[in-house]
Amino acid sequence: MKRLFGLIFVMIISTFMLSAQVDTTQKKEGFQFTIIKENPTTSVKDQYKSGTCWAFSTLSFLESELLRTGKGEYDLSEAFIVRNTYIEKAIRYVRFQGKTNFSPGGGFRDITYVINKYGIVPEEVYTGLNYGTDKHVHAELDAVLKAYVDQIIKNPNRELTTAWLDGYIGILDAYFGKVPEKFIYKGQEYTPITFAQSLGLNMDDYVEISSFTHHPFYEQFILEIPDNWLHGMVYNVPLDEMMRIIDYSIENGYTVAWGSDVSEKGFKWSKGIAVVPDETLPDLTGTEKERWEKLTDAEKQKQIYAIDGPVKEKIITQELRQIAFDNYNTTDDHGMHITGIAKDQKGNIYYKVKNSWGLSGPYEGYFYASKPFVAYKTTGIMINKNSIPKDIRKKLGL
Repeated sequence: MKRLFGLIFVMIISTFMLSAQVDTTQKKEGFQFTIIKENPTTSVKDQYKSGTCWAFSTLSFLESELLRTGKGEYDLSEAFIVRNTYIEKAIRYVRFQGKTNFSPGGGFRDITYVINKYGIVPEEVYTGLNYGTDKHVHAELDAVLKAYVDQIIKNPNRELTTAWLDGYIGILDAYFGKVPEKFIYKGQEYTPITFAQSLGLNMDDYVEISSFTHHPFYEQFILEIPDNWLHGMVYNVPLDEMMRIIDYSIENGYTVAWGSDVSEKGFKWSKGIAVVPDETLPDLTGTEKERWEKLTDAEKQKQIYAIDGPVKEKIITQELRQIAFDNYNTTDDHGMHITGIAKDQKGNIYYKVKNSWGLSGPYEGYFYASKPFVAYKTTGIMINKNSIPKDIRKKLGL
């Protein structure tokens, strides 16, 4: 009888503990994502202490293009792109007498431009780590390059020497290492140009899309962001069509290079999500409402942006998006790589995004950006023009 009582007691306690565990799980369920569509990508890389997300994201996008077209897996050299971009930036900066942007930032078009002009090499051939670290650390390099070109523009001799560009390239060689004229890769000899040709990618197949009302739709314009030093052109489409292009691309096996503002409070890298919470204050009643009304604006914002699970999000319109861009609330912060589509436990749609901050975060280098966040904060995307729906391609003359 004592044994039976003891068994019953243990069963009751066990049931109580199990219930407590279930309740705890339900309270802390957070975000639960289910992949709807995911396309092949290469491994997550780490830009570390360098402002080169644009090179990492675009090369990741092109590496996915190589996987999609059956060329196999490649790890292409970001440093090769960055080094050659810095040469082009310096030439333009000097010609513009310093009245244009010279910074570590860049855009998607920089990569296709460099590949067309200089080629590309594998990462193992050119790591760009010639300054004593095993990760990219560019603060000193960036400062030295900027100081050099600024002195050239001051022009102490009253005319430029024929040596200034060679001296500048010497700095790049010292930090990044000299680019090999020829190299062996998988038993075959290449130059950067012939290696680029061997990949079979046509850089003219890649176009940029954006959506703003200060330019006509279905025409190209120069996107007015500081890092667009190359003055690259983007195609302008209505917001719903830009979102449709992203969805159509992913659904048909393509990926998307994505430029976005990530300074929003709803961008939570530590939680692996990016959302745009509806900031309408909740209609609390009684003492709860009184407590809420006594909170400072900062305290209210902190509660709104706690984001412990799916939240109600803003309805994003073309007008709202334009206002944010015009007021500098949407800036060209970061380049990333959209690789898939997912949904949370409430059925809300998100894009799976590959970042270049190493294997950090809860999703080992990836995060999930809600559809409203992408609609609101996108500055521009790069896609293969063949991944644009036919009716939109026709409107764009593609």
